[in-house]
Amino acid sequence: MGKNKEVLKGKRIELIYCADEHTNLKPGNKGTILFVDDTGTIHPQWDNGSMLGLVPNVDSYKLIENN
Repeated sequence: MGKNKEVLKGKRIELIYCADEHTNLKPGNKGTILFVDDTGTIHPQWDNGSMLGLVPNVDSYKLIENN
């Protein structure tokens, strides 16, 4: 996981699915990955201001080209 953590930093992502029913994030929201923690949770800065992390094997996203 160590190498992957640094490889993902700064990459742009698009949300496909988030299991958190209380979030305002919707499929299609985009963000930039700030870091990946030791549990594998991806912590993006979402373009809408949210800081909600994505849990591996629960939430889903895709990498997109930097714009």
